[in-house]
Order: sequence, then C-alpha cells, then structure tokens
Amino acid sequence: MSTITFSTAAVIPARPATKLRLTVRGRRVLLALAALPLAFGIAFAAISGGSALASGEDAGTVTFSTVTVMPGDTLWSIASEIAPGADPRDVIGDITRLNALPTGELQIGQELAIPSQYEG
Repeated sequence: MSTITFSTAAVIPARPATKLRLTVRGRRVLLALAALPLAFGIAFAAISGGSALASGEDAGTVTFSTVTVMPGDTLWSIASEIAPGADPRDVIGDITRLNALPTGELQIGQELAIPSQYEG
C-alpha cells in the first residue's frame, strides 16, 4: 500500500487572510469621512442661497380686475363675456392658471381674477 503526503506548500488556504478588519467604530469613522463633502455642499448651498432679494422693493405691483360668479355662470360664459373676440378655450386656460383652479367647478359668489390682457 502506498501513502500520499502533502507538504504545506501544496495546501491552498480556503480564504486568504486579510490584514484590514473594520470594527463598528471604524465603519462609523469611514462613513463620517465619506459624508463630509455632502455636508459641506449642503452648508454652502444654504449659506449662499440665502442671499436672494426678499424685501420686494423692486417688485412691481400687479392689479387684476375680478369677476364675481353669479348663478348659472360657467367658465365658458365668463370667457365669452370678457373676451368676445378671443377663443374661449384660451381664455378659460388663462383664468384657470391665474386662479389656480383644480377643476372647472365654480361657486356662486366666488371671485375670479381676470388676466390683464382681457381687461378692458
């Protein structure tokens, strides 16, 4: 019977030994170092973004005429009345955007701002 012997050079370790092992504290430090550029970017944006002119001294005043919704009024009838020469669909779109109307439903007594190009 024959015997087989293995030398230590022929045995390959299943997992190579690593020299760097991160502890929980090491992972936290690494995460903090990686987050520093993001924190500096947010701080810079907050500091430099606060220089916008908020006093309103250069803002122009805008005046609108208003129309009070009466019983039986629709956006179509109001648009036809205030701008008889324009396409009512365009006028309705402008009124809807200016008044931020989510739907075309109107309430009696509601005040609608009229775009300045249709005043007259």
